[in-house]
Order: sequence, then structure tokens, then C-alpha cells
Amino acid sequence: MTTDQPPAFEGISAIELQSAVDSKIIAVSLYSTRAEITRLYRFVVQTGLNQVSIEGLPSVLETESLRVEGRGAATIHDVTVSRDTTEGGDGECAGAVRHLDGVPAELPGLAHVLENTESIGARLDAKKAELTEELQFIDAEIAAERSSLQGPPQGTKLRSKAVIGVFAQAAGNVEIALIYGVYDASWRAFYDIRADMNAKENPVTLIYRADVTQNTGELETATPTSGMGFPKLSPWNLQIYRETYGRLESHSRGRGVPRSLRARPKISRESYDPEEEEEGLPMGFMPYGVASVTSKGYVNATFRVPGVVTIPCDGEAHKFTITELNPKAVMSWVAVPKLDAKTHLSARLTNASEYTLLEGSASVYVDGSFISRTSVPSVSPQESFNCSFGLDPSIRITYHPLSKKLSTSGVFSKSANYVFAQRITVHNTKGVGAQGVKIVDQIPASQDEKIEVRLVSPALRLPVDSGASANASSGKTAKEKEPQVLNVAKGVVAQWDGSDEPGCEVEALGQVNWICAVPAQGKVNLALEWEVTVSPPNAQVVGL
Repeated sequence: MTTDQPPAFEGISAIELQSAVDSKIIAVSLYSTRAEITRLYRFVVQTGLNQVSIEGLPSVLETESLRVEGRGAATIHDVTVSRDTTEGGDGECAGAVRHLDGVPAELPGLAHVLENTESIGARLDAKKAELTEELQFIDAEIAAERSSLQGPPQGTKLRSKAVIGVFAQAAGNVEIALIYGVYDASWRAFYDIRADMNAKENPVTLIYRADVTQNTGELETATPTSGMGFPKLSPWNLQIYRETYGRLESHSRGRGVPRSLRARPKISRESYDPEEEEEGLPMGFMPYGVASVTSKGYVNATFRVPGVVTIPCDGEAHKFTITELNPKAVMSWVAVPKLDAKTHLSARLTNASEYTLLEGSASVYVDGSFISRTSVPSVSPQESFNCSFGLDPSIRITYHPLSKKLSTSGVFSKSANYVFAQRITVHNTKGVGAQGVKIVDQIPASQDEKIEVRLVSPALRLPVDSGASANASSGKTAKEKEPQVLNVAKGVVAQWDGSDEPGCEVEALGQVNWICAVPAQGKVNLALEWEVTVSPPNAQVVGL
């Protein structure tokens, strides 16, 4: 028989913590549809088992994502997560049923009742006043209970609870970090794209930004241009018309008759309206703190925002700067002076960074003035995308009046010869040269065998089927049209517009473009000349 006694059983120590009061957020990793939060708790444990109850965790907490890490002389035993689904109410207010003293159960007689009416009424009035005072006291208790049930602000969003078992070898301080994911937090990429037209190198800056939105309940402790498309030339067709049965009819496959036989067809601008303008934002911009890139790759990148930021729990988007890039930029200008003398500026931007740009919207600025809004696609490292910068008033186009000469040739079969000459002047008023200025114009296309149109200058020939004869012997039937590029002056080349695009019928469009290198403060003169021969000479031609 032994006299040894078992060690005394040590009870469980209960530790109750309020998340918002007894902890702080030390890290937040924000993803496109969720966030991961790290909260740090410091408290004192007793020797043995400690049951740590943490209330006030967000209702949108992902239960499966919760994990616990700790520091100190203790061991984490178990973790459970629950959510309080009870609704605050008025509670049950039990009132004592009191007997109304002075009201007799039996009445000896009518005379006795009449004698005591006044005294009974007085006692009832006194009891009514007593009950009214008691009711006011109960109402005050109900209001206090309701206030306690409501809890702190955002209580409806902080209804989750975690219970953690911690076994300590000795009493002392410990730290526990709760790491968990939450919904109702997200971010999206957006950009500021800024162009400095006076910069000789790296004229474009791309500022990578983030719109952060959260509603978890706990993270809170120049001239805008409308119509960015380039103006497009409509087909310019020449036709012979004759009057038949009292009305004009087309001699070319029944096409409609324009209102004026001598007027050029109206040319649509296809949603381009340069008159729609708003006031710009000429003010300068304050610098932003730039995030550091802690990991880079083709699939994702991790950015660390400098300093400590608070995201209000309001569901609104809050903007932060991630980083600033200098993409490789090839600037180009396009003008269609027959429609509008304004010059459109665009750039081919190459992502020279080591990580992917996410799809998002972008605000475009030129020389500090807001121009327009556009979109940036998903762009991998070293991949390129196009960006429009609106109108550039520093490239000025002069579309001189059209020159026209008429002569008649032939002895037996006479014909009328029209020679047209169009001059275009491109003036670069910048302090730096402009490479890749594209000017587009057109000549008419014949829709009738009695009308012949010939381009005189630049002396471009129509595309030929360069592969036709070569492929004949090998049995190939596919015909490939070879684009033609003609040097017309120093720094100026001409070609059929669209000849470098697959499937484009340039002879039907009749459009010509010049690609010009215009020096700083310099001018380039372009000449377009064509000849139209009509037989018989007295035939009426529409569109000429």
C-alpha cells in the first residue's frame, strides 16, 4: 500500500481577448479577390492549459484559411472557429405581478362600496403613480441592455470567434499571430501614362497604381479629347452618268447619284469630333511614395507599399502608387489633312520591366495636361502595346488648295485630261525632331471603263502578284502582293496606304501615305499629283 498522492489537478485558465483592442495588424497581403491578414496578440499565460478566446474577428473570415503561429514557452494544442449568429434583441423583461392592495375580493354591499369609493379611488391613483415610476425604471434598464447587446461599432461585421488551447510549461508572456483570409477586400490595377514631348530620351512614363477596396470591418485601425479614333477616308469614286427617262441614272451598276454632279462626295469622320473639348488639368503633380518590388516574374509580382496605410472600411476605392516605369516608346503621328489638319499622336510601348502588367484602365497625360482615358491590356515582359495620346498641336499641317488643269487630246477619239496637284506642308514646331509622322491622302478610283485614273506623284505602281509566275511552276496558286515603298525625299518615304496589311485592296481605296522624319523647327513639303482621262470629253463625271 502506497501513500504517494497524485499531483493536484490544475484548472484551465480562461483568457478572453477582444481582437480590435488586444491586438494589432502587422501585415496584409492583398489579392485580386481576397486579402490575407496577420494579427499579433500579446498576453500572459498560466502554467498548464490556457483557453484563449478571441472575439471580434471579421464575419467574412475564411474558416479554412486560419492558421496560428506563436512564440514563447508554450504549445498550441487546438484551434476552433465559430461565428455568433444570434441577433441582438430586447431580451425578456420579467415583471413582478403585484397585488393591488386595497381592492377587496368581496364587497359586503352596495352601500359599503359607495361609502368607500373616494378612498379606493385615492389608493388607485397612488398605485398608478407608483407603477408609472417603476415602468420608467424598467424602460431605462431595457435601453441599457439594448446598448450592451449592440457592442462596439462594426459589430455586425465582427461576429467570428476563435478559441485556442495553449499549454504552458510555466507562467509568462507569449505572442500569438493569427493569419487568415477574408472576403470583401480586393484591388485592381490602373495606370497613369505621361508623355513629355520635349524629352529626347524616355519620353513616356508609366505609373503603376492600385485601387484598393475593402469592407471587411477590421482593416480600418492640356485638353481632354473626345473621339480618340483617327479620321478615316471614305472611298472616292468617279462615275459616268446619263439622263434616261427624265431622271439621272448611274452608268456603273446602278449606283446612286450624288446631289451635285461636280461636287466631291461628302466624307464622314466616323465618330471623330475635334470640337468636343473640355478644360484640362494644367496643374503639376506631387510625387508619390513608390512601392518596392519584392518578387518579380512572368506570372505574378509582389509589391510592398511604403509606410503604414489605413484602408477605411467603406467599400470605396483608395489609390496607391505601386511603382514607376519607363517603357521603351516609339512615337508616331498620323494626320488625314483632307478631313482635318489636326495631328494624332500615338506610341508603341514596350514593357521593359521584369514583371507582367495587369489589365486595367489608364489616364493619359501629355506635357502635364490630361488628354483622355484608355485601357492597358495584360502585357508580359518585353511585350508591346499601342497607346493613343490624342492630338499634338505642335505638328502643324497645311493642306493647300487643290490645283486643277484641263486639256483635250486625240484626233478621231478625243478625251478630256484632268491633272490635279495637291500640296501638303508638315511643320514641326517642337524643339526636338519628330520621327514617323504619317500623312494620309487619296486619289479617286474609277468605277467606269470610260474613266482612267493614273497616279503621277509619288510614282507608285499598283501592287503586282510577285509570286504568281514563280509559283506557277511549283503548282502553287496563292498570290502574294508585294508592298512598294518609294523614297521621295530625304527622310520621306511613300507607299500605298494599307499595302502592308494582309487582304487590303489598295487599288480600290486609292489611298497614299507618307512617313516623314521632320527635324526640330523644320518643314517637309509633300506633293500628290494624279491624272484623270475621260472619254468622250463631254461626259459628265460625278465626284471629280
